Amino acid sequence: MKIIQTKWQVELPLWLILAGMFLLAAATWVSAPDRIPMHWNLHGQVNGYGGKFEGLLAIPLLTLGIYLLMLFLPRVDPGRANYPRFLGPYSVIRVGIVVFLALIYGVIHMWIRGHEIAVQTVVPILVGGFLIVIGNVMGKIRPNWFVGVRTPWTLSSKVAWMKTNRLAGWLLILAGLVTVAMGIFQPKWGIWLLVICIAVLVLTVISYSYFVWRRDPEKIPPAGTSPAEEV
Repeated sequence: MKIIQTKWQVELPLWLILAGMFLLAAATWVSAPDRIPMHWNLHGQVNGYGGKFEGLLAIPLLTLGIYLLMLFLPRVDPGRANYPRFLGPYSVIRVGIVVFLALIYGVIHMWIRGHEIAVQTVVPILVGGFLIVIGNVMGKIRPNWFVGVRTPWTLSSKVAWMKTNRLAGWLLILAGLVTVAMGIFQPKWGIWLLVICIAVLVLTVISYSYFVWRRDPEKIPPAGTSPAEEV
């Protein structure tokens, strides 16, 4: 089994972010209140609290779990031979997830320290920025079983895989811009617009992958995505 090599230039910043989150939790533990804000409504008002363990350790543990999972997945993916071809985009996704969760964790700590920042503005901007980052690398993802748009048709056609993931990337960028605009302008109907955008994005991507697959005369499965194919 081929081992996917990682670069210390990517791993070291991620280790530092993860370590920083746990160190921040330890430094805050004694002074933190027993009830820590964990959830806010659309108006930026706290409507959910957690104890010290949940409030201080849930996100760091979740981030660590995702980091380890994404580090491990290429080693068990039947399409692992393709990972060196999109190691850069895959690293961007990994870094993006860790940074996004770390920033959300920072929002919680701001509230713990009495700085009630406008969550209804900050969080949509962070989410939108994350979607834009992921959208920019979607078209560069090569066939695999865990990352990218994986429908029965993208896994059955190289053409469908490439075209569908490129379209998904543009749609994610558009959704990210809409989400950022929602955070800045706070329209009353913003949540409905976001729901509609997500529904349209999902339906468009799935439908598009099917139609591209139908028009592909060869329908060659992408390397590593056919269970009967040796990698």
